[in-house]
Amino acid sequence: MSKTPQSERIHIAFVGRRNVGKSSLINCFTGQELAIVSDIPGTTTDPVKKAMELLPFGPVVLIDTAGIDDVGELGQKRISKTIKTISEADFAILVLDSQQKLNSYEYDLIEQLKNFNVSFLAAINKSDLGINYELIEELKSLGIKYHPVSCLKNQGIYDLKEKVSQLLPKEDEIPLIADLVKQHDLIVLVVPIDLGAPKGRLIMPQVQTIREALDVDTIVVVTKDKELRATLSKLNQQPKLVVTDSQAIMRVNADVPDEIPITTFSILMARYKGDLVEYIRGLKKVEELQNGDKVLIAEACTHHAQEDDIGRVKIPRWLRLHTKKNIEIDIVSGHDFPENLSEYKLIIHCGGCTLTRKMMQTRIKQARYMGIPIVNYGIIISYLHGAIPRVLQPFPEAFNEWEKTTSKIK
Repeated sequence: MSKTPQSERIHIAFVGRRNVGKSSLINCFTGQELAIVSDIPGTTTDPVKKAMELLPFGPVVLIDTAGIDDVGELGQKRISKTIKTISEADFAILVLDSQQKLNSYEYDLIEQLKNFNVSFLAAINKSDLGINYELIEELKSLGIKYHPVSCLKNQGIYDLKEKVSQLLPKEDEIPLIADLVKQHDLIVLVVPIDLGAPKGRLIMPQVQTIREALDVDTIVVVTKDKELRATLSKLNQQPKLVVTDSQAIMRVNADVPDEIPITTFSILMARYKGDLVEYIRGLKKVEELQNGDKVLIAEACTHHAQEDDIGRVKIPRWLRLHTKKNIEIDIVSGHDFPENLSEYKLIIHCGGCTLTRKMMQTRIKQARYMGIPIVNYGIIISYLHGAIPRVLQPFPEAFNEWEKTTSKIK
């Protein structure tokens, strides 16, 4: 579990006013001097993350945040980052000062947590000094679970961790491929090795797909796109499914007989972390783009762009060739959409392998709230290369949505 990527861990945000002991509590929680502790208000600026194993729950990420009562222009920017962290968190610990009552900052924060559907627990710090009776009554009246701790004397920390472990959300696991295959099924995974492939390793969606398929005792054959035809000819039975990298979809679509289902790693990820049906709905906007329309290509991670980078070079080229329109295309990297999001007619998002499902869902909701159609790399690439609806056939809901969307596109 120590090697579990952050994108597969539950994220826990420590939130509250300045100087209530958020950084001290996260240090006690981890047993490390992770966060800088000071009596000076506003010591924590940017969110600080720490991966750990919270037993008996499992792998989590703890996030220390700036105080919600920060001041000044910079303070407002820090608060904005804190709110964004909350929106993407799976759980929150609201840190309170045992000597103080709730004020407008906490009430606003509690409302934000509820709006973002983030479960939380109040940790009453500095409890060794006594606890304000009115604070307890306020928490009870609001139906908020609470737990007293003292970071100074390291009291109540173990019990807090136990309580948090019990309260963490246990979402229904959305399979990547496990529901598409069964024991002893034969599947072929097509993994191109080109300039974009990381040296000496596979990319995360490929590794996750292999592991999940093996967990259900599926027989997995991995090959390159150039060797796919030879691979299929050497098999003594047809594979149950072929999964390919999106960039090889044209070659794979041509080489795989029609009766063998195919899809892409990116489409698997679209269902696993995103919203496959929502992405299919977004396709109709491609045919509505006009000269001068702005399209946003959003990458969740930052990386060194290759000469023929998929997001920065290939997709823009394919999109302009398909639409035959003079489209403005902006590319952003990182965990934030640009502030001028409303200017865009379409969002094309990467697979989101470095994001948690909650983070990806937050981005989709943001696009939906702004009324901007969104698709992901795998969907748009397959569409532009004529592989839809074939790559959707393993997913009835998405295929049915395509059937409804087709009439709107045509």
